[in-house]
Amino acid sequence: MDLTTKYMGLKLKNPIVPSASPLSESIDTVKAMEDAGAAAVVVYSLFEEQISHESGELDHYLSVGTDSFAEALSYFPAQEKFHLGPDQYLDHIANLKKAVDIPIIGSLNGVSTGGWIKYAQNIEQAGADALELNVYYIAANQNIVGSEVENMYVDVLKEVKKNVKIPVAIKLSPFFTSMSNMARKLDHAGADALVLFNRFYQPDFDLDKLEVVPNLLLSTNWEMRLPLRWIAILHGNIKASLGATSGIHNYTDVLKIMMAGGDVAMMASELLLNGVGRIAQILDGMKKWMEEKEYSSIDMMKGSMSQKKIAQPAAFERANYMKTLQSFKTLN
Repeated sequence: MDLTTKYMGLKLKNPIVPSASPLSESIDTVKAMEDAGAAAVVVYSLFEEQISHESGELDHYLSVGTDSFAEALSYFPAQEKFHLGPDQYLDHIANLKKAVDIPIIGSLNGVSTGGWIKYAQNIEQAGADALELNVYYIAANQNIVGSEVENMYVDVLKEVKKNVKIPVAIKLSPFFTSMSNMARKLDHAGADALVLFNRFYQPDFDLDKLEVVPNLLLSTNWEMRLPLRWIAILHGNIKASLGATSGIHNYTDVLKIMMAGGDVAMMASELLLNGVGRIAQILDGMKKWMEEKEYSSIDMMKGSMSQKKIAQPAAFERANYMKTLQSFKTLN
């Protein structure tokens, strides 16, 4: 049974890649993920705010005035509450490379181009096999038009690609007017992979303390449908590798992503909930299913259910939409 796949030019032993999460903070846990069968690991993100040379000034402006309004308390994290500083992050990458044999993928989380470039180079020098750019940007300013947001993503990618030789993936939000066009722009700008999709965490209000509070909800299985759909649409239409993240919890989820045309299936919530040993169980489930259905390799199934295989993909989407609504009607 050949479970190998290629992602950003890296040959991986299977498609399961733990995504950026607190699990990668421990070298022992990363070793355990490798032992369970993980093909690569994306290390938790280094934030732009951590690497800014004006981080002290930034912290001041984020926190100034919070004592005046109860609603604003605790909204921004104190600088010292970040996982590790930039130097420790680079040391962690280097130590992981010494400890495991699977590829280690660094992660940068930010918006502007300035801080990314230097640390993209530093992460490469620390030994990372690839880099994932996690652009976390909420377009709340009413004066910013959609094209400016798109150009920001493209510009960040281009600048980083100019300054590193390792493969670069970009993790996207689904909130673009034309997702297909945005994917093509990033593909033309040199993206080695697109990771679909970033989960924007929504804050909540504590009405007793009158505070804005963070609200972390782990993914559920149904969230996989969004990346599944877009990977099926993009497969065969762009050169970049396609990675799926959000809602991948079991072996059938991984197989669906492969059939849609994905190259890797990334997961974190399932491993946080049930332990990294789940990777081995998921791989076993994949092998059994593939044996029953007489698939000898991942390549044999990859893209077999993508829209590229459909004569009229737009018509297929309309038909699927109508059929879904009709199925609901029949249930009632």
